[in-house]
Amino acid sequence: MSLQEQLNEAMKTAMKAKQVVRLSTIRGIKTAVKNKEIDLGHPLEDQEVVATISTLVKQRKESAEVYRANDRPELAAKEEEELLVLQEFLPSQLGEAELQGLIEAAVVRLGAEGMKDMGRVMKDLTEKTTGRADGKLVSQLVRARLAG
Repeated sequence: MSLQEQLNEAMKTAMKAKQVVRLSTIRGIKTAVKNKEIDLGHPLEDQEVVATISTLVKQRKESAEVYRANDRPELAAKEEEELLVLQEFLPSQLGEAELQGLIEAAVVRLGAEGMKDMGRVMKDLTEKTTGRADGKLVSQLVRARLAG
């Protein structure tokens, strides 16, 4: 079953169960996916849907941080609740050890020697980690590996 079909089924289930936050979050995903399809001019593949959901996850994390910093815990809690729903539709997250392995393999494969090769390594890793790891974490680990 494609990711979009899973979203449709989850939306129906949320409607029947009257899960307001879950339903609105799934509708938000579907809206973002539809907008992306309109922008690109073609139906999205599962990998593109995952990338879209990853963007929504990043937005929710940043919003929750801002709300907490501005002493608005009720709004931060709402963002975090939506974040949990979004993460259900992403592939399982990579652990730090798995990330280190992917980074090492990319560095060896590309012959990366220093910080000047960071862009090439990140481009290679982005394809493999989209939706499965936080981009900031990947960037930090690549930077640490190339720096020393």
